[in-house]
Amino acid sequence: MRTPRGLGFGGAGLGNLFSEVSEEQAHAAVTAAWDRGIRYYDTAPHYGLGLSERRLGAALREYPRDAYLISTKVGRRLEPSADGGDDLANGFAVPVTHRRVWDFTEDGIRRTLDAGLERLGLDRVDLVYLHDPDDHAEQAFREGYPALEKLRAEGVVGAIGAGMNQAEMLTRFVRDTDVDVVLCAGRYTLLDQSAATELLPAALAKGTSVVVGGAFNSGLLADPKPGATYHYTRTPEEVLNRALRMKETAERHGITLRAAALAFCAAHPAVTSVLIGARSAAEVHDGADQFATPVPDAFWQELRETGLLPEPS
Repeated sequence: MRTPRGLGFGGAGLGNLFSEVSEEQAHAAVTAAWDRGIRYYDTAPHYGLGLSERRLGAALREYPRDAYLISTKVGRRLEPSADGGDDLANGFAVPVTHRRVWDFTEDGIRRTLDAGLERLGLDRVDLVYLHDPDDHAEQAFREGYPALEKLRAEGVVGAIGAGMNQAEMLTRFVRDTDVDVVLCAGRYTLLDQSAATELLPAALAKGTSVVVGGAFNSGLLADPKPGATYHYTRTPEEVLNRALRMKETAERHGITLRAAALAFCAAHPAVTSVLIGARSAAEVHDGADQFATPVPDAFWQELRETGLLPEPS
C-alpha cells in the first residue's frame, strides 16, 4: 500500500500541541482538509494523550470510510493517571488524565491499537506506525515489528511502518524488514537533508513509501524569526540566518518560503505524501495554496549557487 500522493494532514495540532485548540477549530481544520482534497490523515495516542485521535475520528465520521486513509501509531501505551496538572512538559496543553508507557511488546501494541480504535470510533485503520522507537530499538525490532506483521497478515491493518524524527533507524527498517511505509519527520527539509543520504535511496530501491513530516522544521521554515523553534528547540543563530536568507531568496522569486519548503519535500521520487500539521481551517487553506504554488527553477538554482542548498547527489 502507498499513501496518497500529495498533501496529508498531520494530527498533532488537534492534540493541543503547544497551545489549546477548540473543538470547533479542530473540526473546521479537518473539514477544510477534506474540502481541499486531502485524503490521508495521521494521528497518534501521544498527541494530546488521545485527544487528537478522538477529534480526528469524530470529524472523519462524516465521510465515507473507504474514501480516505488514516494512520495511527503504537509504542506509547496510555494508562489512566490521577497525577493531575498539565502535559506541557511533553508539548501538549491538555490535562494529565493518562501517562505514557513505552511498550513495544505484542500485547502492548494490540492493546494500544484497540484503545486507539475506540478513541477514533473506527473499526479499522489503514496504517499503523511504530512511534519513536529510538531508545527501544531491540524491543521494536524483536517484538514490535513482528507484532505489526501479524496484524497485517490477519487483515487487522492494511499496512505497517515506523515513524521517527531520525533517518538512521528508519533506513534499518526499510532494509531489514518488510514495512510498507516510513514516516520521516524533520529530516528531509530545506534545512536538514540527512534522510537523503541513505533512507530515501533505500526506500526508492525497495519500493517503500516515504511520508515526510515536519516540512517546516517545527516552525522555522513557516516563519523564520528570532524565537522560532527548530526541531522543537531554540533555533541556533546560524540556522536562523540560513532560513532568513532562504526567505529573502524566495520572496525575490515571487513565492513564499512555505511554498518552497513543501515543494522541496514533495519533489523527491521516494516521497509519496507530505504532512502539514494544521491547527485551523486557515492553516489548512494556506498549506494547500502553498503546495499548489509553482516554484521557479531559478529559485532552486540560486539556492545552490549561494550554498544555501547542496547540489543533488
